[in-house]
Amino acid sequence: MKTSEIKELSTAEIQERIATESEALVRLELNHAVSPVDNPQSIRESRRTIARLKTILRQRQISETK
Repeated sequence: MKTSEIKELSTAEIQERIATESEALVRLELNHAVSPVDNPQSIRESRRTIARLKTILRQRQISETK
């Protein structure tokens, strides 16, 4: 998910996506621990997507307090 796509989402949608992506990341990591994942790059992509979502959410929180 690109930053421009994330900025179009509402704050509630971003929080929902963070929860969903976090659950998916946990499942990916557990599956990878048991047997190799077909695409190990997907773990990195998932972590980076979560980081992007959290960054945009934090920027919104900071801008609201000013």
